[in-house]
Amino acid sequence: MYPTRRLWAVAGLAVFLAAFAVVTARPLLLGGAGLVGSWIAVRQYRFYRTLEETVDGLTVEQSIARTGVRTNDTVPVTLSATLEAPSPLVVAVEAELPTGTAADEPLALSLDASETGADRTIDVTWPVAGRHRFDEPTVTLTDGHLRETVSLGSTPVVTVEPRGPRTIHVGEGGDRIATAYGEHETGRLGGGIEPAELREYVPGDTADRIDWKATARLATPHVREYEAESDRQTLLVVDHRESLATGRPGETELDYLREVALATAASARRLGDPVGLRTVGDEGVTFSLEPATTPAAYDRIRRRLLDLEPTVDPSTPGGHVDGVDRDRRRFGGSTPRTVGGFTAADARSKLSALGDETDAFASTLRPFYATREGYRERIESDPLYGAVRAAHRDRTGGRWTILFTDDSRPAEVRETVKLARGNGNSVLVLLAPTVLYEPGGLADVEDAYDRYVEFEELRRDLSRIPRVTALEVGPRDRLSAVLSGGRVRARGGRA
Repeated sequence: MYPTRRLWAVAGLAVFLAAFAVVTARPLLLGGAGLVGSWIAVRQYRFYRTLEETVDGLTVEQSIARTGVRTNDTVPVTLSATLEAPSPLVVAVEAELPTGTAADEPLALSLDASETGADRTIDVTWPVAGRHRFDEPTVTLTDGHLRETVSLGSTPVVTVEPRGPRTIHVGEGGDRIATAYGEHETGRLGGGIEPAELREYVPGDTADRIDWKATARLATPHVREYEAESDRQTLLVVDHRESLATGRPGETELDYLREVALATAASARRLGDPVGLRTVGDEGVTFSLEPATTPAAYDRIRRRLLDLEPTVDPSTPGGHVDGVDRDRRRFGGSTPRTVGGFTAADARSKLSALGDETDAFASTLRPFYATREGYRERIESDPLYGAVRAAHRDRTGGRWTILFTDDSRPAEVRETVKLARGNGNSVLVLLAPTVLYEPGGLADVEDAYDRYVEFEELRRDLSRIPRVTALEVGPRDRLSAVLSGGRVRARGGRA
């Protein structure tokens, strides 16, 4: 409890009377000082008892119209206070807004001695992405002579997401598909809901497994087998290197891929599937979390995805250069070939066995395979390849890896996908076509269409690899413009 100025004045009067009584030798004045002191003590006791009753019957709530908002959204926030019964105390409630918010007026209210309820609503703007928690409101209670301050009330949490793209296309060759993360096959037969095969009844099968419709149609007992369902470990590998900053503010390659990654993680959480995350910057892995099913793991993945920003390539002076190196993309499209079962490794072995610098055949081929060795070393030193290699080290089959990246490094993507699908694993590649994001990428629609065709060749090459699915992620309107331009050209320029 803290005395107010009024109580300090009363206490000063008691001290004055006591001092004056001593100076003037008047005991009656000393009795008056004692009475004032007793009044102060009784006042303190009554305030303490009333304070306890008031706090016990007081309910303070902070409520937000929406707990999930986008950056720079303005959302009403309401502060309310309710008393079970009228109190002789004046109650003032003040709520402190989270750091990073903006409001034109404070969020505060007061209850007079005769009131039992009040509320106050203000508009709050949320410019900073992240997870914001309200503190408990500060409640000040006073009877005019004494006052006390307590913290009381609810502490809601608001999640502010970056203002990202709203017309996301995920599909193949311009055709949008539904990419739900849900039931998945395991290659085993057992209890499930997805039909797998129909076979004849054999002794030992129970009657409840007989498919009576098939039995009536085929005139012999048949049993329907179902695909067994199981949780599948999923690893999200999100590329946020400098090239992923291509695009307009709020609509970059990373913004689009982030939205798809958030949707994938949310679906995995809903289904209870274990999911992990690795984020890759220009200098390597920036975050790593092994697949798990705990709520804390899902929350960490979501917060990390929301906080993700493109890194800066230290080897690029002056930062990101708009327009990815198209020559490097075309050159990087080549991959090692096998002719008649004779691989590049076999050739290098044969060349090292020759060891004769004067041999014309060896002298001709040696520089070529030296270049291929350098190519391999360069790929293995790339951050995305290294991140997947570390994640799959000493891992057996059964993991589903989802890569989120763009088409600026096709050679690295190819090698990374081949690595991720090893040991019986499956891979989903979500690629952002750079041409759909460059600010001036659609100035020449015909050139844009040619570049999209080049991207589509890369995507199809990846999809032809066993246990690999490759999809495009981009702005639906810009993709439609590119495809429409291609169709017009195919018709000879007739709109």
